[in-house]
Amino acid sequence: MPNYGVVDLGSNSIRLVVYEVKDDRLAAYTNRDFKSLANDKVMAGLAAYVEDGAFTQTGIEKAASVLKGHAKRARFYRCKRLEVFATAVLRNAANCAEAVAAIEDASGLPINLLSARDEAHLGFVGATCDRSAKRGTLVDIGGGSTELTRIEDGRDFDDASIGQGSLSSFAAHVRSILPTGPEMDAIAAELLGRLAELPQAEAYRAETLFGIGGSVRAAAKMLAQTAGGGARPKTMTPDDVRAILHWCRVDPDAFAHTALKASAERIHTLVPGCVILLALFEALGAERLEVCKYGVREGYLIERMLSPSAR
Repeated sequence: MPNYGVVDLGSNSIRLVVYEVKDDRLAAYTNRDFKSLANDKVMAGLAAYVEDGAFTQTGIEKAASVLKGHAKRARFYRCKRLEVFATAVLRNAANCAEAVAAIEDASGLPINLLSARDEAHLGFVGATCDRSAKRGTLVDIGGGSTELTRIEDGRDFDDASIGQGSLSSFAAHVRSILPTGPEMDAIAAELLGRLAELPQAEAYRAETLFGIGGSVRAAAKMLAQTAGGGARPKTMTPDDVRAILHWCRVDPDAFAHTALKASAERIHTLVPGCVILLALFEALGAERLEVCKYGVREGYLIERMLSPSAR
């Protein structure tokens, strides 16, 4: 069975996932057709290397160094193919083309820069590889952006990218590690303002949200810790997220201790991500969120590497 490597170069982390594929000659794929052999994440925090809208030389060197390490690990698994894709942190940089070329030159790896539409669509492909999603809104809260996708009749439409994520919210609004009440309010206000600027914001109103990405998973892990450290919940409600944020407001010290158990590497972005999630719950009129196991990386594997058109 062949192995395929996917590197996700994001605003907060750079992650290598090596997948073992049962048969790479199929016409269509579900989650049963592959499994993860390795999942190696480096919290590079690349969004911090953007100055005056441009990706810095230090950021280029950081990204290239991590990519070279991931390439070395991927060689151990003798991957049939190894591909790197990048999202908002490079896509939104004023020197996007120059930064991508410099990272490619320094790392020796080509980079596939995903458009906002690509990222949202591949998130939908990954999120639905293990479930049927007939109607709702797919939410992907990343480090530097938040993607929304309208789902109707099991298909994705009206993909939108909001230029605000958990890490960029932390950088813009939070002075310490955990945000204060007013800082949470500022994050929510920015998100709601950006949401109102979308051409068809009403199109994303839905009873059910489908959540992918590290911020949603971190929120679910925190909810599990508050309940005694059991299994991560498969669904969340607005009240669940409100409870997390209320705890942070009234007892930040106790909250921080529990957050370190839930997701230590996201201690600084956990609350901003939850603020964004609650703002979306309320603005979109949603009653529940399904926490999806798979996302953009699996969508990339399925559509860009394994599909007949990609061979």
